[in-house]
Amino acid sequence: MTETEADIQDTDRVIDTTRPHPARVYDWYLGGKDNYPVDEELGRRIAAIDGGSAPKAARANRAFMRRATRALAAGPGIRQFLDIGTGIPTEPNLHQIAQSVVPDARVVYVDNDPIVLAHASALLRGTPQGVTEYVQADARDPRTILEQAARLLDFGRPVALSLIALLHFVADEDGAHDLVRTLVEALAPGSALVLSTMTADFEPDNVRKGIAAYAAGGVTLVARSHAEVGAFFDGLGLLEPGIVPVSRWRPEEPPARDGPVSLYGGVALKP
Repeated sequence: MTETEADIQDTDRVIDTTRPHPARVYDWYLGGKDNYPVDEELGRRIAAIDGGSAPKAARANRAFMRRATRALAAGPGIRQFLDIGTGIPTEPNLHQIAQSVVPDARVVYVDNDPIVLAHASALLRGTPQGVTEYVQADARDPRTILEQAARLLDFGRPVALSLIALLHFVADEDGAHDLVRTLVEALAPGSALVLSTMTADFEPDNVRKGIAAYAAGGVTLVARSHAEVGAFFDGLGLLEPGIVPVSRWRPEEPPARDGPVSLYGGVALKP
């Protein structure tokens, strides 16, 4: 038995496999194998509701992460990355993108899902010149995240903060805006916020049904309008093309004409 297999076996003892988990459903959307029948069942149910839009959105979201990370590493020359709500590793991971552009990039992943912890070793295979670390912490506890990340990142220098497909699991009344504000306030000028989150602006009926399906599985989802997503970027300078569906943020080729992607994405710099 390999070390990773042993870690997963030990972690299985603390993972609730009777209820779907957002990270594992997302893994199923992406064609991964680190999910359970209950996750696949919910994923299939939602895909049947929305005609396959959810898996398509998951793939578009990962592509957005890759493009945004590459743009920040190559453009403003940011060499530090803090990815909160990392999820189950899916190659290429953020550190692989950043370090392919800037080999000495420092990357800190943050998650509190036991199955992500079990796969943390896969997240730590970076370049010899760079630093790649994993921190186990709750996304709703930004001060603890900053305290732990500060052991690896220099917050006196620019950091790219990634909140990819995270905030639709945090309602406004549960502190979504305070979370983002606390994190951004800790960043140095020249830092960046990379954010994607769900919207019902394009497919309101399908999104509503998807939210209901997740709720039936014990998972809360929040869909936000364009203006509501824009509020997360208050005080920051949005990079072109602004807040758009993730498939339309600087696509490397024309987006497929197979319907909308119900995720907004944006990248902004801190002045």
